[in-house]
Amino acid sequence: MFGIGSFYLMSSRIHKIKTVTKIRVALWVSALFFVFLPPIRWWHAEGYNRFTVFMDGVMIGKVADPQHAEDLYRAVRREYAAGVDGISLVNIPKFTYEGEEMITGEVDDDELLKSRMMEKIQKEQENGLHPAYSVKVGSSIVSVKSAEDARRMLEETIGEYDTEKTFRVNLVKDMNRELNVLVPEIVHAGTGEAAEESVLKHSGAGAVTESELNWEFSGTEGAQGFDAYVYGITDIGFSERIEVVEAYLPETQVLDYETARAQLTQQQEQQQIYKVQSGDTLSEISIKVGLPLDAIVAMNDELDDENSIIRVDQELIITVPEPQLSVIWTEVCRDDRIFDLPTEYIYNNSWYTDKKVTRQQPSAGYHETVAQITRRNGEELSKEVLYEEVGMEAVAKVIEVGTQVPPSYIKPLAGGRISSGFGPRTAPTAGASTYHKGVDIKTPTGTTVWASCGGTVTFAGWGGAYGNVIFIDHADGRQTRYAHLSKIYVSVGQHVDQGQKIAASGSTGRSTGPHLHFELRIGGVPVDPRKYVNLY
Repeated sequence: MFGIGSFYLMSSRIHKIKTVTKIRVALWVSALFFVFLPPIRWWHAEGYNRFTVFMDGVMIGKVADPQHAEDLYRAVRREYAAGVDGISLVNIPKFTYEGEEMITGEVDDDELLKSRMMEKIQKEQENGLHPAYSVKVGSSIVSVKSAEDARRMLEETIGEYDTEKTFRVNLVKDMNRELNVLVPEIVHAGTGEAAEESVLKHSGAGAVTESELNWEFSGTEGAQGFDAYVYGITDIGFSERIEVVEAYLPETQVLDYETARAQLTQQQEQQQIYKVQSGDTLSEISIKVGLPLDAIVAMNDELDDENSIIRVDQELIITVPEPQLSVIWTEVCRDDRIFDLPTEYIYNNSWYTDKKVTRQQPSAGYHETVAQITRRNGEELSKEVLYEEVGMEAVAKVIEVGTQVPPSYIKPLAGGRISSGFGPRTAPTAGASTYHKGVDIKTPTGTTVWASCGGTVTFAGWGGAYGNVIFIDHADGRQTRYAHLSKIYVSVGQHVDQGQKIAASGSTGRSTGPHLHFELRIGGVPVDPRKYVNLY
């Protein structure tokens, strides 16, 4: 029994030795596997964990983190620049990525990625890219050959308004940007150096600094009146933020100086917002902004037509011609001028609107002012009067006017034709007048006659040569007469309305046939009715 137990004990030890040996071999093989296996990343994060990198559409390689590719590019760009004599401008590429979700993923070695990036940069230089400076104004970009062209373009733009050449433009590095981005700094030409601190107004555009303003106004202490002010431009800048960026571009994209400046300063349609003011109407807004009324309606969906109702503070879209590169400038100026006061009116409720009397003749005034005016290009944005001396007070013209709408007159019957006009004539019958005081309208007997204007009947009956006749006095002091009537339907003292039936036509009195004699008197004097009433 002892022999058999020893045998089993020996077998167990051999089995253990074999098992340990297998484990050691497996560990040794695994170690060799990891030593000689190409770089592999183990991923546990959710989503994309390997990215294929493209520079301007050219595949560069695979990385675990897109930011790592861009960091490598910066290093390559510095390395390229160090090996080039003079200024080295390398185009900034557009990086794009295609992500993958992998359990394990192979990525490219940094040196391989850098060599491909360097190869692409060198190839671009061989393909005819040229150093350039791109000037960005809002959404517009123009590129010129040199930084001096860019600077001169900006300086000449403000020079259109700064005719005394008081200011100059410098290009300085924007310290808030990692890339080499330049921004304009406008300084007073008399300082001889750039300002210590730029006050970048109007969305980051260059402007005059406070220290320069103090320099310009020196020497006025103790002065009074007009001598207390220094005249000229005190502040100037651009309405948009401007950036000048170094780049390498194809020759076709680099403009000559004059073409580039024309593109930035030529008039273009720019959308703006107009806020409705109290008292505004669409027609007044159209005149104010210089746009056709139908164009304003077309640009604003909330407007149905030219008669649409608008409200105070409503914002309307308008387009105005304006250059991309606009200059905002402030000027202190002295102005002496003759001026008139607006006409004053006295309203008389007992007069008709066609009556007016001048109660006071006007007299022009004269004054001198010092004003601070801010403009965008040539358009005045605001004006503040700093000082004023009145040489002569103005006197306003005063007019008294009526407020009542005067009566109107209509043809006193329907149809008919004029058979005898107003004025000199040959007597139609014996004893008839050779000067006709009215107008004869030929019409059949019995035609309805109505009041030409509302008023009071002052006579209704037989009137000799008039035959049956009606006189009506009107509120404006005029009188109408209707003669040769066959019937009368009104009586003296009766008030009649315009168009009310008052009689029927006929041929009574001294008459050659059926007609209506219509007469109009002003101040008791007969006048030609055709000058006041449409009888046709």
